[in-house]
Amino acid sequence: MNDLQTHVTDYLDYCQNQKRLDAKTLRAYRIDLSQFCSHIQSADIMEITPKLLEDFITGLHQKYKPRTVKRKIASLKALFHYFEYRDLIERNPFSKIQVKFREPVLLPKTIPLHTVETILSTIYKQLSDAKTDYKKRNALRDAAVIELLFATGMRISELCSLNEESVNLYDRTILIYGKGSKERKVQIGNDDVVSILERYKADFQTEIQSCGHFFANQNGKELSDQAVRRMINRYTSLAAIDLHITPHMFRHTFATSLLEADVDIRYIQEILGHSSINITEIYTHVAMSKQRDILTTKHPRKDFHL
Repeated sequence: MNDLQTHVTDYLDYCQNQKRLDAKTLRAYRIDLSQFCSHIQSADIMEITPKLLEDFITGLHQKYKPRTVKRKIASLKALFHYFEYRDLIERNPFSKIQVKFREPVLLPKTIPLHTVETILSTIYKQLSDAKTDYKKRNALRDAAVIELLFATGMRISELCSLNEESVNLYDRTILIYGKGSKERKVQIGNDDVVSILERYKADFQTEIQSCGHFFANQNGKELSDQAVRRMINRYTSLAAIDLHITPHMFRHTFATSLLEADVDIRYIQEILGHSSINITEIYTHVAMSKQRDILTTKHPRKDFHL
């Protein structure tokens, strides 16, 4: 193992054991830094120059989309900041590099509200028509999952990691552990959502206690994000919906719907658990399309005949 690889391994251990980064971030760091190690010929980190970094970044731009390049550069910057912090290098080569590029604004993909209603109707029909206890319990859990995703706008990772104590159906609150171990409490405002969650919790109490997570499968194991994706695909197929729907699209739809209902963006930021208002503001671009539609079809000027 060469010098660079040794230090990268030490850095990843530091990220896991001292910075306590989550598994997804660590996996991204490993991928990005392994790619960098494979590209750099020098075994000595002292020989890594701004020119080497610039050439590597140029190659990234040729292979990946701006958002991916931005992440990979951030991984590298964090690594060299660690090298500097540990006095492993005399001068940080990134201090001589200006990395600026415009990242295209990718508007969040939302689900038409009538489609959300169709998905939920399909799940409830499966629940009422179920011929076996196994199918009935699966449909009950699936209804609870999708209802909660849409009712709170939480991330799929947050939903899958919920424990029983985090869901207080008496107070109608969900304690969510978000990115960076930040906590937030979100209220459930709909009676039907609370009702299906109560039915699910009563039916799956044994499985919930077995795995320690609020959402579980019938084997007593925690529900994975892949299981939720398969669940959504199944119901969109059953409902003949010609749209690829992901769990995160429920979050986007939740936020956009609130914005279009004139909810203050700072309330939406708090509910979503965004660290910066700048992140939440991406939904204003989506809401503008609604505004355009309103002013095109509802404004009285369209009826003028001059």
